[in-house]
Amino acid sequence: MIEQAKWDKFYSHNQQSIDPSQVLYEHAYLLPKQGKALDLACGLGGNALFLARLGLQVDAWDISSVALTRLQTQADQISLPITTWQCDIRQKILPLKHYDVIVISRFLDRSLCNAIMGALKPEGLLFYQTFTRNKLDQHGPSNPDYLLGDNELLSLFPSLSLVFYQEYARIGDWRYGNRNEACFIGQKF
Repeated sequence: MIEQAKWDKFYSHNQQSIDPSQVLYEHAYLLPKQGKALDLACGLGGNALFLARLGLQVDAWDISSVALTRLQTQADQISLPITTWQCDIRQKILPLKHYDVIVISRFLDRSLCNAIMGALKPEGLLFYQTFTRNKLDQHGPSNPDYLLGDNELLSLFPSLSLVFYQEYARIGDWRYGNRNEACFIGQKF
């Protein structure tokens, strides 16, 4: 309940835009034309809204009932096929071979990696973007448990075929590119 209260408070005061994650938006051409998607730890649902607008049936899961209420209201107003579910994701068992697409943005629980891979259908895609320890500013979490080590995201999903990976960190001109997060796309075979 403490975790839910923390995020409910955050989303009660948060009026940020609900854009999709960079890795999903920039690689939308890889998505299937139809199918079932999961926006895991969806927050206000930028990824869920984006996926639904592209024709996917979307499940959006989060611990915050405040965020989910806002998302479901918005989806209902524009008739998008999004089903929200309030749950503690760390205690939720993902259904096996159920999703064509799973998107995770700015959430990290290493203990869920096998369940995430198992929830993908054959040829399913995982889009993952989250914070790294080697970041340029203090945006995002400071607890190392919620930050990726160098190239760690590559090793968390070994049974997926690598489609795309990006982790710029401190290479080149720091004014350009996503410097605080790693981005990964993998496909299940």
